[in-house]
Amino acid sequence: MADNIEFSLVGMDSLIGKLEAISYDLKRKGGRSALRKAAQVVAGKMKEGARNIDDPVTGRSIADNVALRWNGRLFKSAGDLGFRIGVQHGAVLKNGGDTSANSPTPHWRLIEFGTANMRAQPFARRALADNISEVIDTFTTEYEKAIDRAIKRAAKAAGRS
Repeated sequence: MADNIEFSLVGMDSLIGKLEAISYDLKRKGGRSALRKAAQVVAGKMKEGARNIDDPVTGRSIADNVALRWNGRLFKSAGDLGFRIGVQHGAVLKNGGDTSANSPTPHWRLIEFGTANMRAQPFARRALADNISEVIDTFTTEYEKAIDRAIKRAAKAAGRS
């Protein structure tokens, strides 16, 4: 019997290059895109729930103020991908409480969480809780597409090298 076994792996450099290209692509492009698509599902459901609550008499619309934003702070500090979904304009009415179209809607918190005198009518929490399977399916589908694209790009780049 032989004491030593020696072997050589050919083609590992291209495999390592492909894996590095895929991880970068998925972290920066594909993962972010897939997560955005999933977050758009939540934002859409949140707008839909807010439209059911909005008062048509006033010009202020909670649904119009629902926003989807990239969480750059999370990405810079931990390297994790994340989007924030919420209602714009904060909690304070400026300029004496403008009620025209596209004006701030800080009262959304009172509706979402309720008060001592009013029951809660959550629309933001339900947007995710009631649609979690759709969100996960959307993310999975989009991420699989991104992986396939990244593999094709990495194979194409390795073919040129």
